[in-house]
Amino acid sequence: MIAWTKKKRERLVRSIAKVLLGLIAFSFVLVIFFKFFPPWFTPLMAYRSLEAVFSGEDSHIYYEWTPYEKISPEAAIAVVAAEDQVFPKHWGFDVREIKKAVEENKVRKQPRGASTISQQVAKNVFLWNGRSYFRKGLEAYFTVLIELIWGKERILEMYLNVAEMGDRTFGVQAASQRFFHVPADQLSRKQAAALAAVLPNPQRFSVQKPSPYVRTRTRFIVRQVKQLGGPSYLKNLRKF
Repeated sequence: MIAWTKKKRERLVRSIAKVLLGLIAFSFVLVIFFKFFPPWFTPLMAYRSLEAVFSGEDSHIYYEWTPYEKISPEAAIAVVAAEDQVFPKHWGFDVREIKKAVEENKVRKQPRGASTISQQVAKNVFLWNGRSYFRKGLEAYFTVLIELIWGKERILEMYLNVAEMGDRTFGVQAASQRFFHVPADQLSRKQAAALAAVLPNPQRFSVQKPSPYVRTRTRFIVRQVKQLGGPSYLKNLRKF
């Protein structure tokens, strides 16, 4: 009986190991696939669509994949200036900002995050919305994978295409057409900064009806873009 129990336990361990190895292999295949092909949708897009359906509202998702070279360089530098100014230099995580956030959150009522653009892409493309240590661990795992396999330019291209920028609106192309009636490659610096200004909470902030906070943040982003040196700050992004 003891021998049978031990054998059964060993079989269970082997089965779990096979499942884990299978999941790891699948995650590698998925990351490699998205290095070359755009996602048809993301978990957040699906969630927003279902949310609208259950609310009895229009569930159409505004999303149009656009290659990096067909997006205004002003849009790329605007999101970097707004969300992750050391994006070209780190390998997925901004350790300084993480430490700073940990210290600040000891006294803040509303904790602030320190997610890089890479982490946001990992969450948006591969994971569900929510807060848990398990999901955060998966986010870190996928962040490492995309940094190693995609490179910086693909990560930024993905972010510019899947980031939520308004009500059921994802990516710079859809947002620029919907809010400014111009294609993404014609965005001005101020328009790009306005899109980047709502990124902290696109469900709360609006490009079309900017609050005083959004207007102030837009001006701040424009100044930050100038201080970084404009689009040339991103001219040597790692591609591999």
